[in-house]
Amino acid sequence: MADPALILPLSAVLTGWMVAGGSPGPATLAISGTSMQLGRRAGVTIALGVLMGSATWGIAAALGFSAVMVANAWLFEVLRYAGAAYLMYLAVKSLRSAWRGDPVVPVTPGRQKSLLYKGLLLHLTNPKAILSWGAIYAIALAPDAGTASVWRLFLSLVSASSVVFLGYALVFSWRPVALGYARAKRWFELTFAVLFGAASFKILTARLT
Repeated sequence: MADPALILPLSAVLTGWMVAGGSPGPATLAISGTSMQLGRRAGVTIALGVLMGSATWGIAAALGFSAVMVANAWLFEVLRYAGAAYLMYLAVKSLRSAWRGDPVVPVTPGRQKSLLYKGLLLHLTNPKAILSWGAIYAIALAPDAGTASVWRLFLSLVSASSVVFLGYALVFSWRPVALGYARAKRWFELTFAVLFGAASFKILTARLT
């Protein structure tokens, strides 16, 4: 049964959300790179971290935090520089790996936890994430939508995001893809360095409000 508080069909909302979430960006780049290099378990772990970060911003937007951030531009500026700095750190790390030809390191329980935190931090420092959540609520829900409708939409969007992010982990950890990465590891790392650096520059120069 359709939710009367939804302005747009749920199928259209979820399709647009999944297309946007699956488009090339820092999160999908990190998930695909980790999956190819370290395997499915590591890819799923960092994807879960990204998903946790996305859900955190979704809850914050549902509680009205996105409006607070829009009204206080300095909060966006802090988040902008933090996100750009973290992406630049990932770019330098990939560049160093490409330059030195670092071997693949097995995933230990401690490293598993660090991958979860990496995915979480990657999305929490993305200043566009909370804007995306705030925008989707504004576009999809009627102004008088009740709390139940907001949280139903939230759960639907998180479910759609999980399909995208975990799907990336499964696809890019597929053995033929992983073998291709192993044969051209340095070139992949160099590509990741360039793309992470470009994402950092884009965050610094984009108009977010």
